[in-house]
Amino acid sequence: WLTENITTRIEGHIIGFDEYMNLVLDDAHEVHLKTQVRKPVGRILLKGENITLIMSTQDP
Repeated sequence: WLTENITTRIEGHIIGFDEYMNLVLDDAHEVHLKTQVRKPVGRILLKGENITLIMSTQDP
């Protein structure tokens, strides 16, 4: 979830992180919850200050 916009979330595979909870996500998608539109964004760096929730979307 992004703190500025609760109707948008970023989904992807975590491939790296640091002590500030900055995440490197691979195969990331920006998902708009109201329209269910998925926009591929590829590999991104998501700053830890923008993260409010991390959850698994698949069973281990």
